[in-house]
Formats: sequence, structure tokens, C-alpha cells
Amino acid sequence: MQIHIEQTPNPSTRKFLPGRTVMESGGRDFPSWEAAEASPLAEALFATHNVDGVYFGRDFVSVSAAPGVEWQVLEPMVLEILLDHFVTGAPLFKPGKADFEVAPPPIADDLDFEDDPADAEIIDQIKELLETRVRPAVAQDGGDIVYRGYKDGKLYLVMQGACAGCPSSTITLKNGIESLVKHYVPEVETVEAV
Repeated sequence: MQIHIEQTPNPSTRKFLPGRTVMESGGRDFPSWEAAEASPLAEALFATHNVDGVYFGRDFVSVSAAPGVEWQVLEPMVLEILLDHFVTGAPLFKPGKADFEVAPPPIADDLDFEDDPADAEIIDQIKELLETRVRPAVAQDGGDIVYRGYKDGKLYLVMQGACAGCPSSTITLKNGIESLVKHYVPEVETVEAV
């Protein structure tokens, strides 16, 4: 088995492609050791003490190096763990943990809201656009972007995987995603990462 490695726009994150399906649908973000407890694979990666983020996509695993960790040191460890996992056919999740829901990160108290039913058509357009145009492009770079909310012309999104903490994520968000969304959904005035 050969695992291909791709650099991402985030210098601390690499994208590992095992040549097979990782997640049947969606993606799963493990931004902490505690979150990783649901997956033997994520847990093994965090157990190196050199990782501070893992993301499972449809056909890839993104791994973020902890601050100060060089990829020359981390890459062989990650490859060994991934090869062991995929060659042995180990489960991706612990029993009873596959369907757990990761709560979206909280947003500022003054932004705590539920979507307004009056905005349902706008929100449907936003979600469709994110699903068909934005998420596939972001997945190319080893990350994901998730709808968090829409209120008063502001669209709130969560960046995951390689996108979380990426130095160019603000540029991607403002110059790429915001421009695209505003073009197709003119009611959106601005896009914010939370």
C-alpha cells in the first residue's frame, strides 16, 4: 500500500491520501486530544504528542503538526500509523462512537442565534452553494468549511482540517468564498469565520 502526501496551503498541515475511502460521507474534525478519543486512528496520531489536529475527509486524512514540530520528524510517524491502520483494516471509530456529533464551536454571546425561518430560502441557497462549489474546493486543500449560521446579511462559517489556523484562510474566506457567495446570494453582505 502506498500513501500519497500533499502539502496544503497551511504549512503546519499535510494531506495524506491512502488511495481508498476514509469516510463514506461527510468529514470529521478532531481539533483536540479529547475529540480524538472517538477514533483509534485519530487517537494514535495524537499519541505521538507531535500532532494538534486531525481531519478525516472522504478520501484523505489531514494532520496538523503541533507548534515547533518539523514535518521531517512527524511525516514518518504519521505514515507508519496510517499504514498500520489501513493495512490491518482497523475500524475508523470505536464502537458506538461513529455517529457522535461534534458540536459546532460557540460563537460570541452577541451572535448566539437560531436561523430565522424568514431567511429559509436564502439559507437553502447558501447551503447548496457551500455543498456543491465551496466544500469540494476546500477539500482539495485538506480541509472543510461548515455552515454555522446566517443573520442580518452575515454568513458564519467554521473552518476545519487544514483550513483551521491556516495563514491564508482569511484570504480564501474573503477573496474566494465571500466573493462567490455574494455573487450567487446577493443578500449575503459579509462572510465571517467563527
